[in-house]
Amino acid sequence: MAIDEDSARAKRMPRLPQGPPKRTEIEQYESADTAQVAEDQASREEGGRKVIATGSGKRRKSSHDPPMTTTARTLPLLVCSIGNPGSTYANTLHSAGHTVVNSLAAHLGKEREFGNGLISRPAISGSTGDWTLWQSTSYMNESGKGLKAAFAAWSKHISVGEEGRVVVIYDELEKPLGSVTVRTNQGASARGHNGLKSILKLMRDVPFARIGIGIGRPVSRESNEVARYVLKKMTPPEKEKIDGSVEEVVKKLQQLERG
Repeated sequence: MAIDEDSARAKRMPRLPQGPPKRTEIEQYESADTAQVAEDQASREEGGRKVIATGSGKRRKSSHDPPMTTTARTLPLLVCSIGNPGSTYANTLHSAGHTVVNSLAAHLGKEREFGNGLISRPAISGSTGDWTLWQSTSYMNESGKGLKAAFAAWSKHISVGEEGRVVVIYDELEKPLGSVTVRTNQGASARGHNGLKSILKLMRDVPFARIGIGIGRPVSRESNEVARYVLKKMTPPEKEKIDGSVEEVVKKLQQLERG
């Protein structure tokens, strides 16, 4: 039986694959190189920064891009001064904390709006956060009671989950007149200061920062002389130095509100 040569040849030929032919490995790399060259050509200088356009339309970060910056969140502050109340003790060295907070309120454009020692609450112009100014209306050795009540009232205005910070401004014997000292160590001693003793006794579970305003000290270390010194009215030069500490106090408060 004769075999058809054309049919036999067709059976011996391999079957061709269906669809478009696969690219060889070399062709794939050549294609990738071509795409990269095209992408590199699409890179351009824009506004002094190198912007690279990718095939997906997304912007790819360049090494020339400036670093991204984020605004740090600040803490609300309850800024408290302690001293002795009334005109009799106003502007005495022992009430230097009150003098500073009065100057601070004026410096920041705050006006007294509430009773019980509270000075208006809205965020202070020039500050990066929210400061509440408060003055104790109690005598120095009873400072803790009033501050505890003020803290409870202030805490109600703090958002749930938000952390606030208490700052106590007080007079500091031994330190140079008008100097500003910050202490954040919760285990620090009251150093004989009756106002701080009262606060530490009644607010054991409430951490607070301290800003001491230096008031110097008399030559004599006799207790009667020291008492007479701290309870005397400031002289004009002394008050000028105490008032002049406000700008430094503002800087310290801005540091404290950043945590």
